[in-house]
Amino acid sequence: MRTVWFLLIKEFRQIFRNPTLVRIIFLVPVMQLLILPLAADYEIRNITLAVVDHDRSSASRELVSKIAASTYFLVASAPATYASALRSVEEGDCDIILEIPHGFGRELARDQNTTVMIAANAINGVKAGLGSSYLGAIINEFSGGVLVQHRKVRREGIVVMSVNWFNPQMNYALFMVPGILAVLVTMMGSYMAALNIVREKETGTIEQVNVTPIRKHHFILGKLIPFWILGMVVFTIGLIVGRIAYGVVPEGSVVLLYGFVALFLLSIMGLGLLISTYAATQQQAMFISFFFIMIFILLSGLFTSIESMPAWAQVISRMNPVTYFVEVMRMVILKGSSALDILPQAGAVLIFGVVFTLWAVMNYRKTS
Repeated sequence: MRTVWFLLIKEFRQIFRNPTLVRIIFLVPVMQLLILPLAADYEIRNITLAVVDHDRSSASRELVSKIAASTYFLVASAPATYASALRSVEEGDCDIILEIPHGFGRELARDQNTTVMIAANAINGVKAGLGSSYLGAIINEFSGGVLVQHRKVRREGIVVMSVNWFNPQMNYALFMVPGILAVLVTMMGSYMAALNIVREKETGTIEQVNVTPIRKHHFILGKLIPFWILGMVVFTIGLIVGRIAYGVVPEGSVVLLYGFVALFLLSIMGLGLLISTYAATQQQAMFISFFFIMIFILLSGLFTSIESMPAWAQVISRMNPVTYFVEVMRMVILKGSSALDILPQAGAVLIFGVVFTLWAVMNYRKTS
């Protein structure tokens, strides 16, 4: 332990002698956590709409008013023909076209079948799908109100009551902050660890270390522990920023969160050190780390549900330590899950950490 202690003093001195590295470690995660949850919002608003109203009745005007009163749509134009509306879509001036046929109001009042057409610009598939769904829901609600008004249906019908557990207001910041904090801890731990041994190689100080009687596992521990501590500090700062900026308060045990983060950092930093033992330059280490981290993030379930992925992607996601970290962050922070609930994820992350760290120790050679 005395040997490891001197290695830790050396590593911390090297870290804090580099002011740029210190700013990257502490300032960059704070800025990203403040900005990213605001941008990563799945709710689509301000969808521009072109309304082609062939009916021009009180019913059609009421429908357009109801759509415009929602917070999702902006009625950008009211062209006379569908061809004119289509040109506005082609020119990028509107996202969705709503075409109301002749006789819309009359047929609706008579309880006859009537149709409207929705045409969406599907270049942005998410915006087109959600926008069409929002518009369809507003139209259905409007038609139901008209039928009730004309006494075509009874007011006493099936009443559906929905309850959103764990995030009642459907606040996407509460959903995204835990996941983004997991990604930031992942990036900091992996990149810093990956550059660690390589930096010694490029500066030539690795030769001085190799001629000392320091054992391989002492050397790896000396490289691992400082950034493990800094990763815990970054996580603490992220929790504080999430609470102050977004009101995210963990429902579960904070101690449990820290315990899992400690295991996860062992796993992801072990991978970074493993990359560092293979890479010859910092540029190589950065590219290899970027390759793995991008795959880990995209297949972690942060932005896309794992259950909706293809079968082969679901298999890969279960070999991804970041998947388990994102799951546990949301389970503990939003649901208040206990230690027994996250035991499978903790076991998987522990296996990753042991394998990566032992692999890094065995792969490190005290020879040029």
